[in-house]
Amino acid sequence: MQVTPLAIADVLLIEPKVFGDARGFFFESFNQEAFTRATGVSLPFVQDNHSRSRRGVLRGLHYQLAPKAQGKLVRVTSGAVFDVAVDIRRDSPTFGRWAGSVLSADNHHQLWIPPGLAHGFVVLTDTADFLYKTTDYYSPAHERAIRWDDPAIGIEWPLAAHGIAQPVLSDKDQTGARLLAEADI
Repeated sequence: MQVTPLAIADVLLIEPKVFGDARGFFFESFNQEAFTRATGVSLPFVQDNHSRSRRGVLRGLHYQLAPKAQGKLVRVTSGAVFDVAVDIRRDSPTFGRWAGSVLSADNHHQLWIPPGLAHGFVVLTDTADFLYKTTDYYSPAHERAIRWDDPAIGIEWPLAAHGIAQPVLSDKDQTGARLLAEADI
C-alpha cells in the first residue's frame, strides 16, 4: 500500500495494492497490521458504516465532540465521490484548512481522517456506495455539523464540473454551524 499525506499532514490518502486480471481484481481492503505499519495509526476500529447516495447528495461536514471523536477510514465501492476533511482542532497549525480527494470504485483509494476533523463528501456519479470504519461509536449527543459552504473554509467542491447545480442536503446539513462564528468544537 502507498500512503500519501494531503494538505493536512495527518489526513492520509491510501492506495492499496490491487491485483487484477481478465477475471476481475482482488485487494486487501483492510489489514490492521499493514494499516498500522503504513500509517502509524494504532487506534481500534469499532464500527463499520455503509451509505448509498445519488448524484449531488452532499453529506457533511460531520464530526463528533470528545470524548466520542471519531477517526474514519473511508472508501467507495460503487461510483465516485469527492471526499473532504476539515481540520477543526483549534491548536493545530492547519486549523480551518481542508483536504480533499476523489474516491471511487475504480481507483480503490481510501482516506484516513483522524479524530478531531470534520468530514463530508459529495456524490459525483449516478449513485455511490460509501463505506467507512470508525474508531468510536456513533453518539447523537456528541454529533455536530459545520456548513458545507462555509466561506471561512472555502472548500472547492467540484459541483459544476459534474453537472451539479445545487447539492442535495439533509435538514441537519442545511443548518450546519459556521466554523469560526458558531461551531461547537
